[in-house]
Amino acid sequence: MDGLVLVLKKYPGLSVLLFSLIFRGIHRLLQRLPLPKVVVHDEFRSWKWKNLSVSMVHSLLTGTWALTCAVTWPETLKELHTYHTSSSYLLVCVSTGYFVQDAADIILTGHGRGSWEFLVHHALVIVSFLYSLYTQLYVSAAMVALFVEVNSVTLHLRLLLKLAGATSSTVYHINKVVNMFTFITFRLCAQFYLTWYLLHHYSRLQHGAFFLAALMVMNTMILVYFYRLLRSDFILHRNEQSKTQDNSKRFVAD
Repeated sequence: MDGLVLVLKKYPGLSVLLFSLIFRGIHRLLQRLPLPKVVVHDEFRSWKWKNLSVSMVHSLLTGTWALTCAVTWPETLKELHTYHTSSSYLLVCVSTGYFVQDAADIILTGHGRGSWEFLVHHALVIVSFLYSLYTQLYVSAAMVALFVEVNSVTLHLRLLLKLAGATSSTVYHINKVVNMFTFITFRLCAQFYLTWYLLHHYSRLQHGAFFLAALMVMNTMILVYFYRLLRSDFILHRNEQSKTQDNSKRFVAD
């Protein structure tokens, strides 16, 4: 792995492009899988299902990978600025490729307007991760940021079940509880730790102002979405949930 990572470090931009093409290939392969009948005749829902399927693959891969890196090399959690391993660098490279591919898919398929929240998120992630790959700084911070992908697994499953019209199923009700747990544990706590680290070590960090500003924007977006989840899954009555689901044409539906 060390030899591969040395090549990636020499050509980080080309490496990201390569992984984005690999995820595009995964997208093409997943298109061959049958779609639920409820989405197959709706162009927007059909595209959304395929897009979320690729996102699920990314989340399963990188969420597990990030946690494995943290458990195997716990020292990465203490020095987020300058220390990293070959595995964590490769992880960030692979994930950046996915975000480039996903942003391109949203824009080129004409869904940018309804997915502007995702595009803002992706732009911040891509710029931050590319900075890490080129400078080899904050790589461990990017690894911690990818803890959120553990929550993204249950989050994507939630959205896929909603697209399939399975919101009354047992799986959906179990998943919404697990999703709230992973949201708090792996998304909110990870963001809190990153924010604390940047504030605590701000005086010695390169371009700390940019990363802190980007993190604050993402913190705001995460808190807004946390409210949406609470409102949609635990506060709204069933008829209001159905109305919200039927009328929403945003990529990030409540």
